[in-house]
Amino acid sequence: MERRDYDYYESNVADINLRQITSCEGNAEKIRRLLGGDDTLRHLTLGTTCAGWDKNYFHIGEGDDLGWLGYFIGKSKFFHHLYIRVLHDGEGREQQMPAFMEGIARSQSIRALSCTDLGDNVSEAIVRALGSLPRLEELYYGSNSPGPNGFSALRTLLESGVLKLKKLLLFDNDMGDDGVASLVNGLKSIGPSLKVLELISNSIGNEGLSSLVDALQTCTGLETLHLSRNDFSSAAAGLGCLSDWLRRNEVNLHELKLSYCRINDEGLHELFQGVANCEELDLEGNESITATGLSYLSSSIRSDSCRLETLDLRGIPVGDNEMEVLALGLAGNKSVRSLYLVDLGDDISITSTGWLAFTTALCNTSSVNSTYLSNHTICDICIEDDEETIPRDIFLYLQLNKEHPQYAARCKILMKHRHLNMARFLQWGLKFLPLAAAWFERSKPCTTLTIYEDDYDSSRRVLEESDNSFESRELTAMFEFIRGMPMEVMKRRKELIVAAYDDNDEIARIDERYREALEQRDRKNLQLEEEIARLKGENERLSGIVEVARKSVGV
Repeated sequence: MERRDYDYYESNVADINLRQITSCEGNAEKIRRLLGGDDTLRHLTLGTTCAGWDKNYFHIGEGDDLGWLGYFIGKSKFFHHLYIRVLHDGEGREQQMPAFMEGIARSQSIRALSCTDLGDNVSEAIVRALGSLPRLEELYYGSNSPGPNGFSALRTLLESGVLKLKKLLLFDNDMGDDGVASLVNGLKSIGPSLKVLELISNSIGNEGLSSLVDALQTCTGLETLHLSRNDFSSAAAGLGCLSDWLRRNEVNLHELKLSYCRINDEGLHELFQGVANCEELDLEGNESITATGLSYLSSSIRSDSCRLETLDLRGIPVGDNEMEVLALGLAGNKSVRSLYLVDLGDDISITSTGWLAFTTALCNTSSVNSTYLSNHTICDICIEDDEETIPRDIFLYLQLNKEHPQYAARCKILMKHRHLNMARFLQWGLKFLPLAAAWFERSKPCTTLTIYEDDYDSSRRVLEESDNSFESRELTAMFEFIRGMPMEVMKRRKELIVAAYDDNDEIARIDERYREALEQRDRKNLQLEEEIARLKGENERLSGIVEVARKSVGV
């Protein structure tokens, strides 16, 4: 095919016959829409394989002129995303690529370009044209086996500083450690604008990971780092460098994906301190991690500074020991909301021992304070392929955390501690009384809250307790507190008298405070007695009404 430049297309566009430059009516219609300035045609997928399900798929066949296609895409003011995939050689397509990319390079609207399953020469031609796209923000480049020329072109492009990419996805390109090292300067160049970096399945090992971390020094705005399906089985040093980078104050990574990277306990030991600074951590498929490795992770998520919200451990063998280790970390955690595990069948299973550890993490009933300090944040424990494995009590605690997080701690205290021992609060004196009353007042909504059952088709009340029963519990607690106060006041008075033996003024002040405390106690007792009398009278009145009603119906 003769070499045509941009001027050729400009001079011949008025006389173009779409049937002569396309292989089918579907392709002709897409070019017609581009030519007519259709603002709804914002993306196209180009390829030589069949994809009839995609209405915006341009199936390149015999008779399609890619030069004209590139020209019309470049002229569109509305075109945003171009997917180029699986360009099998034929009909001189490789020779058409320079003309096609010359047209694309004139686009003022393309924001994203995706290239997959292309050869070395085609990849190089496409990469060389990218520097002319002023609005390009996303580059997807995968399964292309670009070879030395392709990587050289990509390195040159990134190092030029022309691109201000927000997303760079390089997947399944067999880069290796040397390939990553060759792109370090380029990644540093685009680092300030980069939000998402994905280097999936690129045969990256320890040296490549260390080189990558060096490049990340300028990526202070990075939100997602996806390194799945590389080999970090011997990358403890590289993972340590990654951890150090994550702990930098200016780094604010949201998502770290390290699934199927063959990470072991040693690697997780080097990584664990940094991962708590992410919001999502994906360790799926790292089967070499044991309870030892998870203990490092557990200590990290137990820290007050932990930001982790989602933890994916699917594919990691998790039994009772591992569950106990995870529960230990979650007990003091206030950020993790979702935990993903996988049911591994008969070989690895979680028994009642493991679930008991989780129950304790969600609601430790050993004391009121332990219940208060339990985990009231985690909402989902997802066990793939076996949703019915989670015990009912754990499910209900999770639902309470999810549906009523502001009341979760109070509800658990009221559910598991029918009698609230007030003796430990006597040391605070009477100043504690209004605090206790306020706590009960704020806890009243707990008697009306409902949560979904495990089948999600029905709901149940959190507390099976009437308003009268709740009031009785409140009054009992207040009465016990006030009843315990005289002894504490007397103890305090004796201590002060000894301390102020030679100071009559001090003794007078002590007596005055003691008298005021007794008066306040008497007022509170009187109020309680009046309230109890009122409730008793109300109860008698209601009983009379019920008796009259029963007689009227002959019961």
